[in-house]
Amino acid sequence: MTTTAFTIDGYQIVKSLGVVRGIIVRSRSVFGTIGAGIQTLVGGNITLFSELCEQTRADAFEMMVSHAQDIGANAVIGVRYDATEIVQGVTEVLCYGTAVVVKAIAQYQKERGTQYSVPADPVF
Repeated sequence: MTTTAFTIDGYQIVKSLGVVRGIIVRSRSVFGTIGAGIQTLVGGNITLFSELCEQTRADAFEMMVSHAQDIGANAVIGVRYDATEIVQGVTEVLCYGTAVVVKAIAQYQKERGTQYSVPADPVF
């Protein structure tokens, strides 16, 4: 499970394992740059670059998830992306988050011998 939030509805975080990340560094090929240059003349979405960006983000995400699994996590919270151009035409894409171990609230309560109750609305 992954989320940009810092909690997962219905689950209790039982252990935080720290930051996990996936880093990909990509460059544009000469042919891709020429093709994208032609697309810019027409205008609109430059699909060659869109597809490259989407694939790069997906690869960084998969690396992050793999890193989380390697250290024993079953979820990643606070997922974010960052990108930096290292040199012209070469970009680093970073996907990162916090690796955690979560349990379903019902299972967590059963193991601890507690029951979840909703607090009453405060009376003012």
